[in-house]
Amino acid sequence: MKTRGRIRAALGVSLATTLLAACGTGTGSGDDEVAAPKVGDFTGRGPISFVSGKDTTGTTPELIKQWNEQHPDQKVSFVELPEEADQQRQQYIQNAETKSDAYDVISVDVVWTSEFAAHRWIEPLPESEFGTDKMLDPVVEAAQYRGQLYGVPNYTDAGLLYHRTDLMKKAGFDKPPETWDEMREQCEEILTLPEAKGMSCYAGQFEKYEGLTVNFAESVQSAGGSIVGEDGKPALDTPEAKEGFSNLVDGFSSGMIAKEAITYEEETGRQAFQKGDLIFHRQWPYQYSMANANDGSSKVAGKFDVAPLPGVDGPGSSSLGGWNLAVSSFAKNKATALDFIKYMTTEQMQRDKLIDDGYAPSYAGLYEDKELIEEYPYLPELKESILTAEPRPRVVRYGDTTAAIQDEAYDALTGEKSAEDALSSLQSRLSGLVNGP
Repeated sequence: MKTRGRIRAALGVSLATTLLAACGTGTGSGDDEVAAPKVGDFTGRGPISFVSGKDTTGTTPELIKQWNEQHPDQKVSFVELPEEADQQRQQYIQNAETKSDAYDVISVDVVWTSEFAAHRWIEPLPESEFGTDKMLDPVVEAAQYRGQLYGVPNYTDAGLLYHRTDLMKKAGFDKPPETWDEMREQCEEILTLPEAKGMSCYAGQFEKYEGLTVNFAESVQSAGGSIVGEDGKPALDTPEAKEGFSNLVDGFSSGMIAKEAITYEEETGRQAFQKGDLIFHRQWPYQYSMANANDGSSKVAGKFDVAPLPGVDGPGSSSLGGWNLAVSSFAKNKATALDFIKYMTTEQMQRDKLIDDGYAPSYAGLYEDKELIEEYPYLPELKESILTAEPRPRVVRYGDTTAAIQDEAYDALTGEKSAEDALSSLQSRLSGLVNGP
């Protein structure tokens, strides 16, 4: 495990900043369904829980330990949920529906914001007490519902195309593909190399879970289409949507996409890339540091780079990812919860999380930091990917929406349906969800 010295060194500053910040209130007017709801009094101090998905870095327990040493009367207990986002969401909903105070600060996927806020499962936050004015605009917008902040960005995410530069150079390619056709052509040449024996061209996250929704959305929007149009209605009955999704479906049927990728989630795909099984891989930025490790865990260290995802006529568009920290509406010690979020989301803390664990920061200035760029040369590409990323459908019934997407996309990728039939079915299903009550 990496040394966490940078995080520990920043703790004193983070804690001081937290204690100096006041817990404010806000006002609102009008119908709560139209206007932003009032920001309530964040009162109550004492023990709280921090609930998040499985921590694969080892960082969170250390941060909590440091907090607890300096807040003996406001200790934080760490509740780990399963690694899969779908399972996390289900446990959050079960807790909220029973109005349980077992969860206080919760880590929320950006796509859950509208659903959780509309049901009033999370509290509207006093935005002036956080550094959102220094963060990237799309990241902050993804933490809002009806213009009101409901979560503080802990880190953000955007998909990147990891590519084997050593094999590309060997095959005579000096730059990564910008389109699916170019990637296909490069693969055909690279796979003829003796060094590429047994490799597959491309993989993403295609298991039937939230990652499939991400990859589906990226295929559609990278062709100029969208899942939900500007009018709020499903928009999958377009040539652009069909062309984009057909790239994935045809990729599986032609063998361009590794057949094993139908079972890939983030970690299984990462392991395949690091073992040298893939030429190209769609993945989040956290993979960069792990794949470049020189401890023997990666066979591709120093042999790859990243680029924007491919599109139809040029570079494509990523789905905006990331996680925000929110306060459960049923928490008792909300003042402590608010302070803990401030402590966890400072610019210095996000800088350290980038260095130690590869998490993409929310603060715009960190992408201009020369020292960071020298150590992480992919930061300019990552910033551009974030700024051009599009959110998955921001709908109240997101759980039903993503389940429908996964059903239809999976059927097409496994050959049960054509891309056209899957999109037609999905268009019908979403019409009853997106425009429903």
